[in-house]
Amino acid sequence: MVNWKEEVLARREALLTDLKELLRIPSILDETTIQEGAPFGLEVKRALDWMLATGERDGFKTKNVDGYAGHLEYGQGEELLGILCHLDVVPAGGDSWTYGPFNPTLADGKLYARGAIDDKGPTIAAYYALKIVKELGLPLSKRIRLIAGGDEESEWRCVNHYFKHEEMPTIGFAPDADFPIINAEKGLYDGLLIQGKPAQTADTGYHLVTFVGGERPNMVPGHATATVHVAEHGSIESSFHAYLEEQGLTGTVKQTAEGLVFDVFGVAAHAMEPDNGKNAALHLARFLSTLHLDYNGRRYIELVMHMFRDSRGVALGVAASDETGDLTINGGVFRYEEGQGTTSLNIRYPHSADFTERLQLIKEAALAYGFDLQTRTHMPPHHVDPEHELIQTLSAVYERHTNQKADLIAIGGGTYARSLTAGVAFGPVFPGGPEVAHQVDEYVDFEELLLAVAIYAEAIYELAK
Repeated sequence: MVNWKEEVLARREALLTDLKELLRIPSILDETTIQEGAPFGLEVKRALDWMLATGERDGFKTKNVDGYAGHLEYGQGEELLGILCHLDVVPAGGDSWTYGPFNPTLADGKLYARGAIDDKGPTIAAYYALKIVKELGLPLSKRIRLIAGGDEESEWRCVNHYFKHEEMPTIGFAPDADFPIINAEKGLYDGLLIQGKPAQTADTGYHLVTFVGGERPNMVPGHATATVHVAEHGSIESSFHAYLEEQGLTGTVKQTAEGLVFDVFGVAAHAMEPDNGKNAALHLARFLSTLHLDYNGRRYIELVMHMFRDSRGVALGVAASDETGDLTINGGVFRYEEGQGTTSLNIRYPHSADFTERLQLIKEAALAYGFDLQTRTHMPPHHVDPEHELIQTLSAVYERHTNQKADLIAIGGGTYARSLTAGVAFGPVFPGGPEVAHQVDEYVDFEELLLAVAIYAEAIYELAK
């Protein structure tokens, strides 16, 4: 009988070394370096190249699918077990990291770096789990593929392209969320609100020159800045600082040749729960709404305030909730200049919600402020029957390793599991663990990650034996 935990501990230092190497690669989507073989930029390509080279080092069959994704394969058989991971990460989200976002540092049992928990740490955990199964030479009846994509944090072009050219696994899991087992994921909608043609209006004395906040639709913006041309400053600066103090925020205001520049610093978080953060753009908009802005600037600010007034869509009349959770709305990327602006719209809605009706209500609300809504991506809710063999097997493995019941849960996030007909998200965050993905000082508890390796290794064996 295999002692999975001992097998993991025997590879502890090697795993840590490999994980740190991967974490040092700033694999953020970079459209300025897109080229053939690098559809998401050179750093994402570097991460994928590293992953495939590591697989070749350890004797796996590897394949690079046009730079969109790649896989490592082991075993033989007609059926295919998929382990779906991603190598891209969200931007650092600020410069207040304790050790630096791409300087992986193990301190007090926690490994800090962007991607430590989302999703490079779990990817390496799954990789070493597969490596253990391979090195032990255990008999299998299925092929196993670890599939690594490069665009999970944006538009999922990686897996969409991959599965146009490659085999769809019979069953699989994504190590990119929580334990025990996530068998239900909310619907995901990403849209872009686009302001209409600027109107020619009289000068009000307060002209919104620019408004910028956020980097990704699936993140709560931790920073926002706006430039306002004002005829007379008056008490604006003191009012701004009083507002920040009242809201428990920090920020600055300074005079430049273009006008007064306001900066607000909030708290970045994952968009699946906007209330875990403080949306800097929304807070800045609230302050600017107290000024008598020009018509175009005012309409932009009014739209922002109305659309994102609450994270549950109550003001919009689209609130919904069921056993999979609440509908949530997040504004992640804000851009305004020369009298026109855009803002992203990230919605996660429960399985039972009629989204067609709700989307129409949102479009009508946007139109009232002179905005059109353009759909970028839309993925319907995902659900796997609790009685499915995949869930039964993973439940048994999890319970053996933790002595805890493998309760099924639903999430507002979207994982690669929904790419599969029979796919679930499986770890690596244990019950009660903090949600630090997309935040400054993201980390993974390293001992818990090692336990996840043991769970993944036995799960792979049980599913493929």
